Amino acid sequence: MIGWEDVYKVVTAMTPLCVALALGYASVKWWHMFTPDQFDAINRFNCFFIIPFFNFKFISHINPYELNYPFLGADCIAKCIVLIVLVFWTNCTRKGSCMWSITAFSLCSLNNTLIVGVPLLKAMYGEVGEDLVVQSSVIQSLVWVIFLLFMLEFRREWSKTKSVTNTINGDLQLQAIECGSDLDQNSTPMSMSINKAPSIWSILKIVWLKLAKNPNFYACIAGLIWALLASRYDGDTQGLSKVYRAS
Repeated sequence: MIGWEDVYKVVTAMTPLCVALALGYASVKWWHMFTPDQFDAINRFNCFFIIPFFNFKFISHINPYELNYPFLGADCIAKCIVLIVLVFWTNCTRKGSCMWSITAFSLCSLNNTLIVGVPLLKAMYGEVGEDLVVQSSVIQSLVWVIFLLFMLEFRREWSKTKSVTNTINGDLQLQAIECGSDLDQNSTPMSMSINKAPSIWSILKIVWLKLAKNPNFYACIAGLIWALLASRYDGDTQGLSKVYRAS
């Protein structure tokens, strides 16, 4: 049973984050302490420097050889169930929308595990909860974020293709009206040649290029490599120095 002491731990853990968010919002919205350009600069600094080092700090302290596979499997199954439901909603209902499905999948499955999850789960379950959150964040960064980027790029390319097709069809319709010709005979071949699904390989190329410019991806990889080496030699600095000398 949850007691008041447990509630106090959760509130204590979440208060610094909530206060920081409130102060940041008020400093721009009401107090006008920062201009939009300054606020954008602060966001970019956090994105390119603070958050990558933050991710590296937590990921480098896990033990990749002792992952909780039942927990990670359950997390993967939960995300897949959400994805299947959203795909069914998009294709089998009139109100289904691909863009809303992507947004819903991001909100339901790809939450901010480290910044929000670490203090919350650590307050609720101690070091075990923190370790589970960090493990799920590694899988999220290496698998699900890439999958989300792929869906967003596929949606963008598909929308671009439809936009080009609609523009060409509109021009053909205008020409048909001006020339008094049959619209279907003139527009069908060009419409079919334009209205093609975007190439999977081209989308993957765009995704990898964006990942190559994302410092959080490098921080995750570097933290995982550090954790593999540190766990392999049980955190022994002498063992790590042997590896460095050998290399």
